[in-house]
Amino acid sequence: MPGFPSLEKINDIKSHHFEKPVKRIYDGSDVTFFLTSLAYRDIVTFTLQLNRSVVPRKQSVDGTTKVVTWPLGSKDVTYSDAVERLRALLTRLTKFVDDVPPDTGPRRFGNFSFRKWYKLVEDQLEELLNDCLPQWLVPAYEELGAYLLGSFGSAQRLDYGTGHELSFLAFLGGLWKVGFFASTEPGVEERGIVLGVFEMYLFLIRKLIMTYTLEPAGSHGVWGLDDNSFLPYIFGSAQLAPAITESDDTPTEGSLPDAPEPGWVSKSNLVAKEKDKNLYFSAIGFIYDVKKGPFWEHSPMLYDISGIAGGWGKINKGMIKMYNAEVLAKFPVVQHFPFGSLFRWEKDPEARPPPTSTHSASQPLRDPTGAQSATTVRPGGAPPGSGTAAPWAGTASQRPKGFVDGVTKAPWASRNPAPPPPRGGFAAAQRRTMPSLQEASSKPGQDIQTAQK
Repeated sequence: MPGFPSLEKINDIKSHHFEKPVKRIYDGSDVTFFLTSLAYRDIVTFTLQLNRSVVPRKQSVDGTTKVVTWPLGSKDVTYSDAVERLRALLTRLTKFVDDVPPDTGPRRFGNFSFRKWYKLVEDQLEELLNDCLPQWLVPAYEELGAYLLGSFGSAQRLDYGTGHELSFLAFLGGLWKVGFFASTEPGVEERGIVLGVFEMYLFLIRKLIMTYTLEPAGSHGVWGLDDNSFLPYIFGSAQLAPAITESDDTPTEGSLPDAPEPGWVSKSNLVAKEKDKNLYFSAIGFIYDVKKGPFWEHSPMLYDISGIAGGWGKINKGMIKMYNAEVLAKFPVVQHFPFGSLFRWEKDPEARPPPTSTHSASQPLRDPTGAQSATTVRPGGAPPGSGTAAPWAGTASQRPKGFVDGVTKAPWASRNPAPPPPRGGFAAAQRRTMPSLQEASSKPGQDIQTAQK
């Protein structure tokens, strides 16, 4: 996009040397390096690029300004041949779920039939890519296939989480870098990716979770944003942000005039009205499908966020910052992300080291014997950031001021406590300053608004 970062494409695919992606993150220092790497820069750039594409636009028609929005299912979204190919791929993967029914009988944790589905996909991966991708991309199949296969969850642990979602983002980003997607006007192809491909991916993932009762991967329990996904909250809030022109900055406050209120998330009947139109409410709707009880009890962070006064633009800004802090900067999430020629484990020459924080200091250290370092284990044996206990549990003397067990409270979500939600102590205890997206990014001295340009 003119004036705004866009993920760079590989100049000469024929001479490019593709690599099998491999694990590089083994401890906290590796996470620190990742936050200054070319891979991190490219992931951030692509995320912001997709995010900006679904923000409503002001368009001039016959001298009159018109606001254009793109809800889910919008007929105004153009699907290129590349997008249609990926939709066909996801349709086939969804059909595989119907071909592999879950094992019968009661089961508390994940259903073992997920391993059969995963093996079916793994065995046919090359054929699937061959059918849905152009032949000139055959040399990239191994590298792209690793990200695609890694995006469906863990067949070993029978779980799914934001790390797997990140892998699908990398699959799409890799396809962008190799020139698979069409060259169009700014934002057109990206909208097709978000609303035509990513939304179908979410449908597949939710079907996998419901069919095979997949566990949350590395969840903070109710003290995290969501057990499984994060990106639909970013893209969904962008869909409801105030309209911009192509030359405007991505909005950081305000909402569309007719946008649903953020507070609607706690009312299931209102969520039902919006979930087929918006990715944010679609994600909330899935929570209602899998969780029972008052919304503020099982999803307190989302409830807190719903009370902010700055509108969907501010929610979007905060979600991007939070994605950096809770996904890209968290060892339990990114430790499984592999690196190759598309997402490179190399230092970004323009990056500055991320600031030292209690969060980064709590990352695990590598033990040459293969065992976990004693300094990285909390009382009770739980690694940092993995607990699901109330984050305000414990005394102030046990934790540095403002830090809460690796769980990031959204500081932009201040809401006066109101009955019946019992969340006054929750909000006060969790509040701390989150690192901005650019504190670990490639452009020193920028805030989040500048980063989105």
